[in-house]
Amino acid sequence: MFPEKIEALLFLGRAFLFVIFALWLFPFGESTKDIFMKNKTLQERQKADALIFGEDKSGKILVLGIGNYLMGDEGVGVHLVHRMEKMELPPYVDVLDGGTAGFFLMHVFDSYGSVIFVDATMDGQPAGSIRLLQPRFASDFPKTLSVHDVGLKDMVEALYLLKEQSPDLHLLTISVEGIQPMRVEMTPAVAKSVEPAIREILTLAEKIHRAKSQTA
Repeated sequence: MFPEKIEALLFLGRAFLFVIFALWLFPFGESTKDIFMKNKTLQERQKADALIFGEDKSGKILVLGIGNYLMGDEGVGVHLVHRMEKMELPPYVDVLDGGTAGFFLMHVFDSYGSVIFVDATMDGQPAGSIRLLQPRFASDFPKTLSVHDVGLKDMVEALYLLKEQSPDLHLLTISVEGIQPMRVEMTPAVAKSVEPAIREILTLAEKIHRAKSQTA
């Protein structure tokens, strides 16, 4: 595909995400819950959500797998959370398949105190390499060719700009060398990285939980 066509597709994608985000920020009408929550702090909104959804998740840590399950190694984040769903996890850890939802995931951050993203990256490192960081801006993300990461980067920047209290976000990346369209299986090197990545996630989650418990 020609570079100008790629730029055009990225521009259209960003325009679409902007429209969706604008509608999320400025809905046509406010519900009773919207009006009630308008002047609440983050902790108060989390408690209110707990009353509605039946559980207070503000003290929990969400592991959020990002990626396209049908694009081979590009879906390693989703594969990882599916693996974790079958494990006996600490009570303070939840997992969620975020797919390629981008801005549609923003409601999650009003419920959880901490979120660990898991995503594939094309950063030039050997396939299966694991890296952990705390992104604050789009420039903090490693280079990637994944289209869904455009929405992910914009969402993270929007969270820090719009929330009165900055969310506790972490990003674990797994390096891939390419994507394999219409393929569920991962390459051996990337598949082998899933278990070590899970161990790193659980270690980080325990560290976050311990720090929160000490400040509670």
